[in-house]
Amino acid sequence: MICSYLIIFNCMYLYPLINNYMILYACAGNAKKSSLKVVHKHGPCFKPYSNGEKAASPSPSVSHAEILRQDQSRVKSIHSRLSKNSGSLDEIRQSDDATLPAKDGSVVGAGNYIVTVGIGTPKKDLSLIFDTGSDLTWTQCEPCVKYCYEQKEPKFDPTVSQSYSNVSCSSTICTSLQSATGNSPACASSTCLYGIQYGDSSFSIGFFGKETLTLTPRDVFPNFLFGCGQNNRGLFGGAAGLMGLGRDPISLVSQTATKYKKLFSYCLPSSASSTGHLTFGPGASKSVQFTPLSSISGGSSFYGLEMIGISVGGQKLSIAASVFTTAGTIIDSGTVITRLPPDAYTPLRTAFRQFMSKYPTAPALSLLDTCYDFSKYSTVTLPQISLFFSGGVEVSVDKTGIMYASNISQVCLAFAGNSDPTDVSIFGNTQQHTLEVVYDVAGGKVGFAAGGCS
Repeated sequence: MICSYLIIFNCMYLYPLINNYMILYACAGNAKKSSLKVVHKHGPCFKPYSNGEKAASPSPSVSHAEILRQDQSRVKSIHSRLSKNSGSLDEIRQSDDATLPAKDGSVVGAGNYIVTVGIGTPKKDLSLIFDTGSDLTWTQCEPCVKYCYEQKEPKFDPTVSQSYSNVSCSSTICTSLQSATGNSPACASSTCLYGIQYGDSSFSIGFFGKETLTLTPRDVFPNFLFGCGQNNRGLFGGAAGLMGLGRDPISLVSQTATKYKKLFSYCLPSSASSTGHLTFGPGASKSVQFTPLSSISGGSSFYGLEMIGISVGGQKLSIAASVFTTAGTIIDSGTVITRLPPDAYTPLRTAFRQFMSKYPTAPALSLLDTCYDFSKYSTVTLPQISLFFSGGVEVSVDKTGIMYASNISQVCLAFAGNSDPTDVSIFGNTQQHTLEVVYDVAGGKVGFAAGGCS
């Protein structure tokens, strides 16, 4: 069996430690058709100032412990969303100042990726977090009624756009917000109001409207349904809002289905200093291996997968099939660390620790409990880790997705276990690094290929 990346030994990777595993690349763009450049929201490639407008100063850097804390908040919110009934907009409004954390958090999380799109006529470029775990696309809007968080670009002002219009309360489109946001819509002077709440009590409330969306000069969509948020709170990393790529009829995937046939793909870059792409329509690599989409109880908007196994160093772990099928698995672009059932994570951790036994250990980092001190090593050897899905699909995790580095003295296995075996597993974005991930929603399948960012 060949398990290769640079120097190979017993199905294991040997590679130099470069900038704490962060290999730096130029912030180059991507020339693919119907494609947007993807950058990490905490990376130096996130530079939205192209028109000379004055904007708020960038938010300070976020610590690794804070990133993992926010990631855990997102995971808890996903698990809660899959187990609870819908709420209402009034419940969001009733969240007073005392219930909001001193340091705003968001289920959107800290490990997310940014694309820039145009909204309005004339178009205004705005940087949005793209999220396969959400449906509604929204952005902060002027005027800010109560709260607005800091963003790097000036907020969108619908009054200066020639193509903006509000959605009526009495329309069936307004009613459809229930499934997309989990909350019943409300009315203000016959205008439809949306409200969506995330983890740590962060939220967005505003008018539900129609506007022209420009993805590329050739890809322009009039009457795109989106949220124009005038009351927003959360740590969104300077992004103007969020792009919803879930499976609901209000998601961008569904609204652009006539042109793109519910087909999109992305590659998440290997570091915060490199770029990837988000591409709509056909054009995926011929080497993509597809696994069927599966349904998740209570989560029709999520992309469910059937995980069936894990290997470490080329050796398949002994894990009963029922361990994975009890709650199922979703793939999520916004969760940083892959979450596994307790009875899958434990054998993974055990096998990994056996391979890494020659290296000195380091204290745990938040939810990451298997960490090492590599300060005295110029090279380290890691076992290859593969995830297996139905349909005969094996996904080899890139070397940059195996460990999470706080610093050279604290480098941790980038997987974590759920506390409850009935909680859904999540294929997180760290393990998706450099993969081409293809969502063929109409075809009912998700595919993977190596080298997707090249």
